[in-house]
Order: sequence, then structure tokens, then C-alpha cells
Amino acid sequence: MTIEVILTDIEGTTSSISFVKEVLFPYADRKMEAFLRTHWERPAVAECVAQARAESGQPLASPEQAAALFRGWIAEDRKITSLKTLQGMIWQTGYENGDYQAHMYSDAVERLRQWQARGLKLYVYSSGSIAAQKLFFGYSEAGDLTPLFSGYYDTTSGGKKEADSYRRITADIGVAPERVLFLSDVEAELDAAREAGLNTSLLDREKVLRNTAHARAETFYDVAL
Repeated sequence: MTIEVILTDIEGTTSSISFVKEVLFPYADRKMEAFLRTHWERPAVAECVAQARAESGQPLASPEQAAALFRGWIAEDRKITSLKTLQGMIWQTGYENGDYQAHMYSDAVERLRQWQARGLKLYVYSSGSIAAQKLFFGYSEAGDLTPLFSGYYDTTSGGKKEADSYRRITADIGVAPERVLFLSDVEAELDAAREAGLNTSLLDREKVLRNTAHARAETFYDVAL
């Protein structure tokens, strides 16, 4: 059946893991406490803190207490929606200040542009918040890539290793799962997507996953539609 939609991961797929681990995460960690002190009364920040309070069971009565929890979650690489939302707010300042630009693999940029020009619909599914995803592609080394994408999905659709998440996404897009190709560097995510009926392709940029049940590509140039 013809592929109509490409659903892609970001970290390790369109972009290097090192940019997220070595640039974005440390930036949010360094800025967390000052950001919370400055924006403690901001409704969106207060909502993140309230969600984290419910998640952790801690009182989080001050910016210092909240910052300690969020920084601990960053160190543990926790995929928690309140943290991801807050990180996105902090990263926005960094992007707008020109502190960094998001890394993009050149093969990913070229193929995404070609696929979109051919009429395929492109969507993103990442553990980072939707706001953070838009910033990532909006302030990339290759320029503003947001016009390429028809939509974005994050953990509010469910965990990336859960088949139901992909069912929700395809239902929201309004396309049959078998017409969607999901790209990721994580086999467990691909397993879940395939269970939901999607086509899958493993991006093995580091050439370490030779034995896989999924179609395997070392770059976007190798991805077969």
C-alpha cells in the first residue's frame, strides 16, 4: 500500500543525540532555578509545577524546591510531560537569544524537503513537548523547517513505546496506519508502531543494530517508501 504520511522521531533520527544531551539538557539544567524564580507566578509555569507536585508527591512550595526536583529528573532523563513543557519554555529563550541552533543531519533535511514536495504529509512524534519541537525545527542549522510539517505529537498522546499512542496519532491524522511510515532509532518504539499497524524503518546511524526485524537505514537516503 502507498505511503502517504511520514511520522518521524527527532533525537538520533533527524538530529544528533549529542545536541540534545550536551547542549539542550545542560542549558535547561543551568537556567532552571533562575527561570522558576522569575516566572513562578506565570500560569503555564504554575501548571507544570502543579503537575510535578502530583507526580512526585513533594510539596514544591518554592522555586528552589521545584528546581531541585526538575533538575533531578533531567539527570535521570525522565520522560515526564511537566518537565518537557518547562524545558521547552527555557529552550525558547536560548533559541531566541542565539545561544545555539538545533542540529539537523543534512540527509534528513534533503529527504524531508523532497518528500514534502512529492505530496507526502510529514509529522513529528517526540518525547519533547510540541512547543519544544517547533522551536527545534524553527531554529535549526538549516533554517526554519516548520513549513515542512503538518503536525506534531508528544507524550500527551502517550508513551513512545506503547502501541496505543500510535493508534491515537493515526486516528488524529485521519489516515490508515498502513499508509504511515514511522522513523526512529529506537527498536522498542518501532515495535510499538508496528503493533499498531504502521510501517517502520530503523535509523541506525551508528551502525550498531545490524540484527533487527525492521527495515534498516543508516541515513534518510536509505529509507525505502
